[in-house]
Amino acid sequence: MADESGDPDPPGDAPGTGDDAEDDSARAAVRARLLERAPDPVRAKVAELVAIAVGHLPVIELPPPVRPVARFAPAKRARVGAGPLLAAVGSAEGFAARVVTWWTEEQPDRWRPDDAEPVHAAAVAVLEGREEGSGLVRDVTERADAGRARAERDAALARVEKLEAEVRRLTAERDEARAAVGSAGQESRDEIAKLRTRLREQGVRVRRAEDEAAELRAARERGEGGLRAELDELRRERDRGREAVAAAEARAGRAVEELAGVRRAALDARQADDARLALLVDTVAGAAEGLRRELGLRAGENGARPAELVGAGSGTMPKARVTDPAALDRLLALPEVHLLVDGYNVTKTGWPDLSLASQRERLVAAVAPLAARTGAETTLVFDGAGITGVPTHSVRGVRVLFSDPGVLADDLIRSLVGAEPAGRPLVVVTSDRAVVDSVRRRGAHPVPSSVLLHRLARI
Repeated sequence: MADESGDPDPPGDAPGTGDDAEDDSARAAVRARLLERAPDPVRAKVAELVAIAVGHLPVIELPPPVRPVARFAPAKRARVGAGPLLAAVGSAEGFAARVVTWWTEEQPDRWRPDDAEPVHAAAVAVLEGREEGSGLVRDVTERADAGRARAERDAALARVEKLEAEVRRLTAERDEARAAVGSAGQESRDEIAKLRTRLREQGVRVRRAEDEAAELRAARERGEGGLRAELDELRRERDRGREAVAAAEARAGRAVEELAGVRRAALDARQADDARLALLVDTVAGAAEGLRRELGLRAGENGARPAELVGAGSGTMPKARVTDPAALDRLLALPEVHLLVDGYNVTKTGWPDLSLASQRERLVAAVAPLAARTGAETTLVFDGAGITGVPTHSVRGVRVLFSDPGVLADDLIRSLVGAEPAGRPLVVVTSDRAVVDSVRRRGAHPVPSSVLLHRLARI
Protein backbone atom coordinates (compact mmCIF):
# COMPACT_ATOMS: atom_id res chain seq x y z
CA MET A 1 0.00 0.00 0.00
CA ALA A 2 1.24 3.52 -0.77
CA ASP A 3 0.15 6.91 0.67
CA GLU A 4 -1.27 9.77 -1.46
CA SER A 5 2.20 11.10 -2.38
CA GLY A 6 3.11 7.73 -3.86
CA ASP A 7 5.71 6.83 -1.24
CA PRO A 8 5.69 3.20 -0.17
CA ASP A 9 4.52 2.17 3.28
CA PRO A 10 7.13 2.60 6.03
CA PRO A 11 8.79 -0.54 7.37
CA GLY A 12 6.68 -2.39 9.96
CA ASP A 13 3.29 -1.47 8.41
CA ALA A 14 3.05 -4.76 6.49
CA PRO A 15 4.70 -8.17 6.83
CA GLY A 16 8.19 -8.31 5.33
CA THR A 17 11.27 -10.41 5.19
CA GLY A 18 14.84 -10.07 6.36
CA ASP A 19 15.40 -6.99 8.57
CA ASP A 20 11.71 -6.00 8.35
CA ALA A 21 10.63 -9.42 9.65
CA GLU A 22 13.14 -9.22 12.50
CA ASP A 23 11.94 -5.70 13.32
CA ASP A 24 8.29 -6.87 13.33
CA SER A 25 9.21 -9.79 15.58
CA ALA A 26 11.03 -7.50 18.01
CA ARG A 27 8.11 -5.05 18.05
CA ALA A 28 5.70 -7.95 18.68
CA ALA A 29 7.79 -9.13 21.64
CA VAL A 30 7.94 -5.58 23.08
CA ARG A 31 4.20 -5.17 22.48
CA ALA A 32 3.33 -8.43 24.27
CA ARG A 33 5.57 -7.52 27.22
CA LEU A 34 4.12 -4.00 27.54
CA LEU A 35 0.56 -5.27 27.21
CA GLU A 36 1.13 -7.83 29.97
CA ARG A 37 2.53 -5.16 32.34
CA ALA A 38 0.05 -2.42 31.44
CA PRO A 39 -2.47 -1.37 34.10
CA ASP A 40 -6.20 -1.59 33.47
CA PRO A 41 -6.61 2.03 32.17
CA VAL A 42 -3.93 1.47 29.51
CA ARG A 43 -5.38 -1.92 28.51
CA ALA A 44 -8.84 -0.37 28.22
CA LYS A 45 -7.45 2.43 26.02
CA VAL A 46 -5.65 -0.12 23.81
CA ALA A 47 -8.93 -2.06 23.43
CA GLU A 48 -10.75 1.18 22.54
CA LEU A 49 -8.21 2.13 19.83
CA VAL A 50 -8.23 -1.39 18.38
CA ALA A 51 -12.05 -1.51 18.43
CA ILE A 52 -12.27 1.70 16.39
CA ALA A 53 -9.82 0.40 13.78
CA VAL A 54 -11.46 -3.05 13.60
CA GLY A 55 -14.71 -1.45 12.46
CA HIS A 56 -12.96 -0.09 9.35
CA LEU A 57 -10.69 -3.03 8.43
CA PRO A 58 -11.82 -5.77 6.01
CA VAL A 59 -13.15 -8.78 7.88
CA ILE A 60 -10.90 -11.13 5.92
CA GLU A 61 -7.82 -9.36 7.35
CA LEU A 62 -8.96 -9.84 10.96
CA PRO A 63 -7.94 -12.81 13.14
CA PRO A 64 -10.78 -15.36 13.49
CA PRO A 65 -11.45 -14.58 17.21
CA VAL A 66 -11.85 -10.87 16.37
CA ARG A 67 -14.28 -11.28 13.48
CA PRO A 68 -17.40 -11.76 15.68
CA VAL A 69 -16.39 -8.66 17.68
CA ALA A 70 -16.23 -6.56 14.49
CA ARG A 71 -19.99 -7.05 14.04
CA PHE A 72 -20.74 -5.35 17.39
CA ALA A 73 -21.84 -1.73 17.64
CA PRO A 74 -18.89 0.69 18.10
CA ALA A 75 -19.78 1.46 21.74
CA LYS A 76 -20.20 -2.23 22.57
CA ARG A 77 -17.14 -3.42 20.67
CA ALA A 78 -14.48 -2.14 23.12
CA ARG A 79 -16.54 -2.96 26.21
CA VAL A 80 -17.66 -6.51 25.43
CA GLY A 81 -14.91 -7.61 23.05
CA ALA A 82 -11.93 -6.30 25.03
CA GLY A 83 -10.67 -9.83 25.80
CA PRO A 84 -10.46 -11.11 22.21
CA LEU A 85 -9.10 -7.76 20.96
CA LEU A 86 -6.27 -7.63 23.52
CA ALA A 87 -5.45 -11.30 22.97
CA ALA A 88 -5.18 -10.72 19.21
CA VAL A 89 -2.95 -7.66 19.72
CA GLY A 90 -0.54 -9.72 21.82
CA SER A 91 -0.57 -12.91 19.74
CA ALA A 92 -1.97 -12.53 16.18
CA GLU A 93 0.86 -11.88 13.72
CA GLY A 94 0.53 -8.57 11.83
CA PHE A 95 -2.80 -7.60 13.44
CA ALA A 96 -1.38 -4.80 15.62
CA ALA A 97 0.62 -3.48 12.64
CA ARG A 98 -2.57 -3.25 10.54
CA VAL A 99 -4.30 -1.37 13.36
CA VAL A 100 -1.38 1.11 13.64
CA THR A 101 -1.31 1.54 9.84
CA TRP A 102 -5.01 2.39 9.74
CA TRP A 103 -4.67 5.01 12.50
CA THR A 104 -1.57 6.66 11.01
CA GLU A 105 -3.14 6.83 7.56
CA GLU A 106 -6.78 7.62 8.40
CA GLN A 107 -6.69 9.63 11.64
CA PRO A 108 -3.09 10.67 12.40
CA ASP A 109 -4.19 13.71 14.45
CA ARG A 110 -6.16 11.54 16.87
CA TRP A 111 -3.38 8.94 16.90
CA ARG A 112 -0.67 11.43 17.97
CA PRO A 113 -2.35 14.56 19.35
CA ASP A 114 -0.18 17.42 20.52
CA ASP A 115 -1.50 17.25 24.10
CA ALA A 116 -1.85 13.48 24.42
CA GLU A 117 -2.91 12.19 27.82
CA PRO A 118 -0.49 9.78 29.56
CA VAL A 119 -2.89 6.86 29.15
CA HIS A 120 -3.34 7.56 25.41
CA ALA A 121 0.40 7.96 24.88
CA ALA A 122 1.08 4.70 26.73
CA ALA A 123 -1.57 2.85 24.69
CA VAL A 124 -0.06 4.15 21.39
CA ALA A 125 3.40 3.05 22.55
CA VAL A 126 2.08 -0.43 23.39
CA LEU A 127 0.42 -0.85 19.97
CA GLU A 128 3.54 0.41 18.13
CA GLY A 129 5.78 -1.88 20.21
CA ARG A 130 8.20 0.91 21.20
CA GLU A 131 10.65 0.35 24.08
CA GLU A 132 9.99 3.86 25.45
CA GLY A 133 6.48 2.62 26.17
CA SER A 134 7.85 0.93 29.30
CA GLY A 135 8.40 4.30 30.92
CA LEU A 136 4.95 5.53 29.89
CA VAL A 137 3.28 2.38 31.21
CA ARG A 138 5.26 2.60 34.44
CA ASP A 139 4.26 6.26 34.85
CA VAL A 140 0.56 5.44 34.39
CA THR A 141 0.90 2.51 36.81
CA GLU A 142 2.51 4.70 39.46
CA ARG A 143 -0.17 7.36 39.01
CA ALA A 144 -2.89 4.70 39.42
CA ASP A 145 -1.12 3.21 42.46
CA ALA A 146 -0.82 6.66 44.05
CA GLY A 147 -4.54 7.30 43.49
CA ARG A 148 -5.45 3.92 44.96
CA ALA A 149 -3.14 4.53 47.92
CA ARG A 150 -4.90 7.82 48.65
CA ALA A 151 -8.30 6.17 48.37
CA GLU A 152 -7.20 3.31 50.61
CA ARG A 153 -5.82 5.73 53.19
CA ASP A 154 -9.14 7.63 53.23
CA ALA A 155 -11.03 4.33 53.50
CA ALA A 156 -8.75 3.25 56.36
CA LEU A 157 -9.43 6.52 58.18
CA ALA A 158 -13.16 6.01 57.73
CA ARG A 159 -12.89 2.44 59.03
CA VAL A 160 -10.91 3.67 62.05
CA GLU A 161 -13.67 6.14 62.89
CA LYS A 162 -16.27 3.39 62.41
CA LEU A 163 -14.30 1.06 64.70
CA GLU A 164 -14.00 3.78 67.35
CA ALA A 165 -17.76 4.31 67.23
CA GLU A 166 -18.25 0.54 67.43
CA VAL A 167 -15.92 0.39 70.44
CA ARG A 168 -17.91 3.13 72.17
CA ARG A 169 -21.16 1.34 71.42
CA LEU A 170 -19.81 -2.01 72.61
CA THR A 171 -18.49 -0.36 75.75
CA ALA A 172 -21.92 1.17 76.42
CA GLU A 173 -23.57 -2.22 75.89
CA ARG A 174 -21.04 -3.81 78.22
CA ASP A 175 -21.81 -1.23 80.91
CA GLU A 176 -25.54 -1.81 80.45
CA ALA A 177 -25.02 -5.54 80.74
CA ARG A 178 -22.99 -5.05 83.92
CA ALA A 179 -25.76 -2.90 85.37
CA ALA A 180 -28.28 -5.59 84.46
CA VAL A 181 -26.12 -8.20 86.18
CA GLY A 182 -25.86 -6.02 89.30
CA SER A 183 -29.62 -5.53 89.54
CA ALA A 184 -30.51 -9.20 89.06
CA GLY A 185 -31.97 -11.00 92.07
CA GLN A 186 -31.16 -14.28 93.78
CA GLU A 187 -33.58 -16.15 91.55
CA SER A 188 -31.41 -15.34 88.48
CA ARG A 189 -28.10 -16.81 89.60
CA ASP A 190 -27.70 -19.08 86.60
CA GLU A 191 -28.58 -16.23 84.23
CA ILE A 192 -26.14 -13.93 86.04
CA ALA A 193 -23.35 -16.48 85.61
CA LYS A 194 -24.06 -16.68 81.90
CA LEU A 195 -24.13 -12.89 81.61
CA ARG A 196 -20.80 -12.61 83.42
CA THR A 197 -19.27 -15.12 81.04
CA ARG A 198 -20.55 -13.17 78.06
CA LEU A 199 -19.33 -9.93 79.66
CA ARG A 200 -15.85 -11.33 80.01
CA GLU A 201 -15.87 -12.44 76.38
CA GLN A 202 -17.25 -9.05 75.36
CA GLY A 203 -14.58 -7.28 77.36
CA VAL A 204 -11.89 -9.30 75.59
CA ARG A 205 -13.39 -8.36 72.21
CA VAL A 206 -13.61 -4.70 73.22
CA ARG A 207 -9.99 -4.65 74.35
CA ARG A 208 -8.91 -6.29 71.11
CA ALA A 209 -10.91 -3.77 69.12
CA GLU A 210 -9.39 -0.91 71.14
CA ASP A 211 -5.87 -2.25 70.54
CA GLU A 212 -6.52 -2.60 66.82
CA ALA A 213 -8.04 0.89 66.70
CA ALA A 214 -4.95 2.25 68.49
CA GLU A 215 -2.71 0.50 65.98
CA LEU A 216 -4.71 1.95 63.10
CA ARG A 217 -4.58 5.44 64.64
CA ALA A 218 -0.79 5.10 64.98
CA ALA A 219 -0.57 3.94 61.38
CA ARG A 220 -2.67 6.92 60.33
CA GLU A 221 -0.38 9.34 62.21
CA ARG A 222 2.68 7.76 60.58
CA GLY A 223 0.97 7.95 57.19
CA GLU A 224 0.22 11.67 57.44
CA GLY A 225 3.80 12.46 56.39
CA GLY A 226 4.86 12.95 52.81
CA LEU A 227 2.83 10.60 50.60
CA ARG A 228 5.44 10.34 47.89
CA ALA A 229 8.26 9.53 50.31
CA GLU A 230 6.28 6.72 51.96
CA LEU A 231 4.50 5.38 48.87
CA ASP A 232 6.62 2.23 48.73
CA GLU A 233 6.01 1.53 52.43
CA LEU A 234 2.28 2.08 52.04
CA ARG A 235 2.24 -0.42 49.18
CA ARG A 236 3.82 -3.06 51.41
CA GLU A 237 1.52 -2.32 54.34
CA ARG A 238 -1.63 -2.02 52.23
CA ASP A 239 -2.45 -5.73 52.22
CA ARG A 240 -1.69 -6.15 55.92
CA GLY A 241 -3.88 -3.16 56.77
CA ARG A 242 -6.75 -4.55 54.73
CA GLU A 243 -6.60 -7.89 56.50
CA ALA A 244 -6.36 -6.28 59.95
CA VAL A 245 -9.28 -3.91 59.33
CA ALA A 246 -11.40 -6.67 57.78
CA ALA A 247 -10.67 -8.96 60.73
CA ALA A 248 -11.50 -6.20 63.22
CA GLU A 249 -14.75 -5.38 61.43
CA ALA A 250 -15.67 -9.05 61.26
CA ARG A 251 -14.97 -9.60 64.96
CA ALA A 252 -16.89 -6.48 65.96
CA GLY A 253 -19.81 -7.50 63.73
CA ARG A 254 -19.78 -11.04 65.10
CA ALA A 255 -19.70 -9.66 68.64
CA VAL A 256 -22.78 -7.53 68.02
CA GLU A 257 -24.59 -10.33 66.20
CA GLU A 258 -23.64 -12.85 68.89
CA LEU A 259 -24.96 -10.64 71.69
CA ALA A 260 -28.22 -9.98 69.85
CA GLY A 261 -28.50 -13.63 68.84
CA VAL A 262 -27.95 -14.83 72.41
CA ARG A 263 -30.67 -12.52 73.64
CA ARG A 264 -33.10 -13.56 70.90
CA ALA A 265 -32.26 -17.24 71.28
CA ALA A 266 -32.77 -17.14 75.05
CA LEU A 267 -36.15 -15.42 74.68
CA ASP A 268 -37.29 -17.67 71.82
CA ALA A 269 -36.14 -20.82 73.61
CA ARG A 270 -37.95 -19.86 76.79
CA GLN A 271 -41.17 -19.02 74.92
CA ALA A 272 -40.99 -22.20 72.84
CA ASP A 273 -40.27 -24.37 75.89
CA ASP A 274 -43.11 -22.77 77.86
CA ALA A 275 -45.54 -23.27 74.97
CA ARG A 276 -44.47 -26.89 74.44
CA LEU A 277 -44.59 -27.67 78.15
CA ALA A 278 -48.04 -26.12 78.57
CA LEU A 279 -49.37 -27.97 75.52
CA LEU A 280 -47.78 -31.24 76.66
CA VAL A 281 -49.26 -30.92 80.15
CA ASP A 282 -52.71 -30.19 78.69
CA THR A 283 -52.31 -33.08 76.26
CA VAL A 284 -51.25 -35.58 78.93
CA ALA A 285 -54.00 -34.50 81.30
CA GLY A 286 -56.64 -34.58 78.59
CA ALA A 287 -55.37 -37.90 77.23
CA ALA A 288 -55.57 -39.48 80.66
CA GLU A 289 -59.11 -38.24 81.15
CA GLY A 290 -60.09 -39.33 77.64
CA LEU A 291 -58.57 -42.78 78.16
CA ARG A 292 -60.46 -43.10 81.44
CA ARG A 293 -63.72 -42.25 79.65
CA GLU A 294 -62.86 -44.54 76.73
CA LEU A 295 -62.23 -47.52 79.06
CA GLY A 296 -65.21 -46.73 81.24
CA LEU A 297 -63.12 -46.38 84.40
CA ARG A 298 -64.30 -44.21 87.27
CA ALA A 299 -62.42 -43.18 90.39
CA GLY A 300 -63.48 -45.15 93.46
CA GLU A 301 -65.21 -47.99 91.55
CA ASN A 302 -64.48 -51.53 92.71
CA GLY A 303 -63.50 -54.12 90.13
CA ALA A 304 -61.10 -56.89 89.40
CA ARG A 305 -57.52 -56.27 90.48
CA PRO A 306 -54.50 -57.25 88.37
CA ALA A 307 -53.54 -60.08 90.76
CA GLU A 308 -56.97 -61.68 90.31
CA LEU A 309 -56.42 -62.07 86.58
CA VAL A 310 -53.12 -63.97 86.72
CA GLY A 311 -53.51 -67.35 84.99
CA ALA A 312 -56.75 -66.37 83.28
CA GLY A 313 -54.94 -65.84 79.95
CA SER A 314 -53.94 -62.49 78.60
CA GLY A 315 -52.51 -60.99 75.45
CA THR A 316 -51.92 -57.68 73.75
CA MET A 317 -54.37 -56.95 70.97
CA PRO A 318 -52.92 -55.17 67.95
CA LYS A 319 -54.11 -51.60 67.45
CA ALA A 320 -57.04 -51.34 65.09
CA ARG A 321 -56.20 -49.79 61.74
CA VAL A 322 -58.12 -46.65 60.79
CA THR A 323 -60.26 -48.02 57.99
CA ASP A 324 -63.66 -46.50 58.73
CA PRO A 325 -65.14 -43.18 59.89
CA ALA A 326 -65.96 -44.61 63.34
CA ALA A 327 -62.28 -45.22 64.06
CA LEU A 328 -61.54 -41.68 62.90
CA ASP A 329 -64.20 -40.32 65.27
CA ARG A 330 -62.54 -42.16 68.17
CA LEU A 331 -59.21 -40.55 67.34
CA LEU A 332 -60.76 -37.09 67.04
CA ALA A 333 -62.37 -37.57 70.48
CA LEU A 334 -58.92 -37.70 72.11
CA PRO A 335 -58.10 -34.59 74.15
CA GLU A 336 -55.85 -31.95 72.52
CA VAL A 337 -55.84 -33.91 69.25
CA HIS A 338 -54.35 -32.20 66.18
CA LEU A 339 -55.82 -33.11 62.76
CA LEU A 340 -53.40 -32.55 59.82
CA VAL A 341 -54.85 -32.97 56.29
CA ASP A 342 -52.81 -33.40 53.08
CA GLY A 343 -55.12 -31.08 51.11
CA TYR A 344 -54.60 -32.00 47.47
CA ASN A 345 -54.26 -35.71 48.31
CA VAL A 346 -57.81 -35.60 49.69
CA THR A 347 -59.36 -33.26 47.10
CA LYS A 348 -57.91 -35.08 44.09
CA THR A 349 -59.32 -38.32 45.54
CA GLY A 350 -62.79 -36.87 46.16
CA TRP A 351 -63.31 -34.15 43.53
CA PRO A 352 -60.69 -34.58 40.76
CA ASP A 353 -62.83 -32.82 38.11
CA LEU A 354 -62.85 -29.47 39.93
CA SER A 355 -60.16 -26.80 39.58
CA LEU A 356 -57.56 -26.62 42.32
CA ALA A 357 -59.06 -23.42 43.75
CA SER A 358 -62.54 -25.01 43.83
CA GLN A 359 -61.09 -28.15 45.43
CA ARG A 360 -59.52 -26.07 48.21
CA GLU A 361 -62.72 -24.13 48.88
CA ARG A 362 -64.83 -27.30 48.98
CA LEU A 363 -62.42 -29.05 51.39
CA VAL A 364 -62.31 -26.05 53.77
CA ALA A 365 -66.12 -25.79 53.74
CA ALA A 366 -66.48 -29.55 54.37
CA VAL A 367 -63.91 -29.78 57.19
CA ALA A 368 -65.15 -26.72 59.12
CA PRO A 369 -68.27 -28.46 60.61
CA LEU A 370 -66.14 -31.47 61.62
CA ALA A 371 -63.62 -29.22 63.38
CA ALA A 372 -66.42 -27.32 65.15
CA ARG A 373 -68.11 -30.54 66.27
CA THR A 374 -65.02 -32.36 67.56
CA GLY A 375 -63.08 -29.32 68.83
CA ALA A 376 -59.90 -30.76 67.26
CA GLU A 377 -57.17 -28.38 66.14
CA THR A 378 -57.39 -28.67 62.34
CA THR A 379 -54.72 -27.74 59.78
CA LEU A 380 -55.05 -28.11 55.99
CA VAL A 381 -51.75 -28.19 54.07
CA PHE A 382 -51.50 -27.46 50.32
CA ASP A 383 -48.57 -27.23 47.88
CA GLY A 384 -47.63 -23.58 47.34
CA ALA A 385 -46.37 -24.16 43.78
CA GLY A 386 -48.33 -22.09 41.27
CA ILE A 387 -50.02 -19.99 43.97
CA THR A 388 -49.43 -16.36 42.98
CA GLY A 389 -51.08 -15.03 46.14
CA VAL A 390 -52.02 -16.84 49.35
CA PRO A 391 -55.83 -16.68 49.75
CA THR A 392 -56.85 -14.48 52.65
CA HIS A 393 -60.29 -16.10 53.15
CA SER A 394 -60.35 -18.33 56.25
CA VAL A 395 -62.92 -20.35 58.20
CA ARG A 396 -63.15 -20.28 61.96
CA GLY A 397 -61.42 -23.29 63.52
CA VAL A 398 -59.59 -24.34 60.31
CA ARG A 399 -55.98 -23.34 59.62
CA VAL A 400 -54.91 -23.31 55.95
CA LEU A 401 -51.16 -23.43 55.17
CA PHE A 402 -49.32 -23.28 51.82
CA SER A 403 -45.76 -24.57 51.47
CA ASP A 404 -43.06 -22.12 50.41
CA PRO A 405 -41.92 -22.11 46.75
CA GLY A 406 -39.73 -25.14 46.12
CA VAL A 407 -41.02 -26.93 49.28
CA LEU A 408 -43.47 -29.83 49.02
CA ALA A 409 -46.58 -30.01 51.17
CA ASP A 410 -45.34 -33.45 52.31
CA ASP A 411 -42.24 -31.85 53.86
CA LEU A 412 -44.36 -29.16 55.52
CA ILE A 413 -46.55 -31.90 57.07
CA ARG A 414 -43.45 -33.67 58.38
CA SER A 415 -42.21 -30.39 59.89
CA LEU A 416 -45.59 -29.81 61.60
CA VAL A 417 -45.52 -33.34 63.06
CA GLY A 418 -41.94 -32.88 64.25
CA ALA A 419 -42.80 -29.56 65.93
CA GLU A 420 -45.43 -31.13 68.23
CA PRO A 421 -44.38 -32.36 71.70
CA ALA A 422 -44.03 -36.08 72.25
CA GLY A 423 -47.25 -37.59 73.56
CA ARG A 424 -49.74 -35.29 71.86
CA PRO A 425 -52.29 -37.16 69.70
CA LEU A 426 -51.69 -36.39 66.00
CA VAL A 427 -53.93 -37.56 63.15
CA VAL A 428 -52.52 -37.19 59.60
CA VAL A 429 -54.96 -37.70 56.71
CA THR A 430 -53.13 -38.80 53.54
CA SER A 431 -52.83 -41.76 51.18
CA ASP A 432 -49.22 -40.96 50.28
CA ARG A 433 -47.22 -44.02 51.39
CA ALA A 434 -43.99 -42.06 52.01
CA VAL A 435 -45.79 -39.55 54.25
CA VAL A 436 -47.65 -42.36 56.04
CA ASP A 437 -44.40 -44.18 56.85
CA SER A 438 -42.58 -41.06 58.07
CA VAL A 439 -45.38 -39.70 60.31
CA ARG A 440 -46.07 -43.18 61.78
CA ARG A 441 -42.43 -43.37 62.90
CA ARG A 442 -42.95 -40.07 64.73
CA GLY A 443 -46.00 -41.34 66.63
CA ALA A 444 -48.81 -39.91 64.48
CA HIS A 445 -51.95 -41.81 63.41
CA PRO A 446 -52.18 -42.01 59.58
CA VAL A 447 -55.69 -42.04 58.11
CA PRO A 448 -56.45 -42.74 54.41
CA SER A 449 -58.01 -39.89 52.45
CA SER A 450 -61.04 -42.04 51.57
CA VAL A 451 -61.93 -42.47 55.26
CA LEU A 452 -62.04 -38.69 55.80
CA LEU A 453 -64.18 -38.26 52.64
CA HIS A 454 -66.69 -40.87 53.92
CA ARG A 455 -66.79 -39.11 57.29
CA LEU A 456 -67.38 -35.72 55.66
CA ALA A 457 -70.20 -37.17 53.55
CA ARG A 458 -72.14 -37.91 56.77
CA ILE A 459 -72.11 -34.27 57.91
